[in-house]
Amino acid sequence: MAAKAFYVGLFGWEPVDRPISPEGVYTMLRMDGRNVCALYGRDAGPPAWLSYVSVDDVEAATVRARQAGAVGAPEPFDVADAGRMALVEDPTGAHVALWEPRATSGAEIVNVPGAMCLNQLNTSDPGRATQFYADVFGWRIESVGTDDQPYWGIFNGPGLNGGMMPLPPETDATSHWLVYFATADIDGSAGLIGELGGRMLMKPMPVPGGRIAVALDPQGAAFALFEGRLDP
Repeated sequence: MAAKAFYVGLFGWEPVDRPISPEGVYTMLRMDGRNVCALYGRDAGPPAWLSYVSVDDVEAATVRARQAGAVGAPEPFDVADAGRMALVEDPTGAHVALWEPRATSGAEIVNVPGAMCLNQLNTSDPGRATQFYADVFGWRIESVGTDDQPYWGIFNGPGLNGGMMPLPPETDATSHWLVYFATADIDGSAGLIGELGGRMLMKPMPVPGGRIAVALDPQGAAFALFEGRLDP
């Protein structure tokens, strides 16, 4: 799998392949023996990272998503003994997965270099998205940006759980969740992305608390990097 070689080269992750069918392999990507994320080959559609939200009851969460205006919310299904999931498309077009954990809870290490540190919703309609995610998950979404640079923090209880920003009016991109991975050297990581066959979409730039960059992997899946202050 070419994606595995790219991300192992970029982050130093330890891949663990798990055959799940005669044709398919699910690869857990680990750091220091703990799960960071996973890779799986798609049968159709463009490559993309998929953000998962843990829920106590995936059936109930799927019903709430439908009632809140989800464009698509098929019935949940089992993922072997790991958990039970449903794929939801929010009213603005962004896809997100609902995950009821069983044997696998999800990411076991976050907010350190090489691990996930933020999930950010880039949406065509922040107001509609705010209402949807509040109704489905009970999230509190508050403005933390400015008039010139609007941005919202997503809070789950007292803790910051993610971010949200509007898509630029001139873009042809659709609403989507963007996954950020922390790095101790964003300039070095940006240079390595090109060497490994990826492409920078946005070179490192300053933001409150550090610097960010956005890139495409060799298959075309977008992801972001962050260097700076990390939550504990």
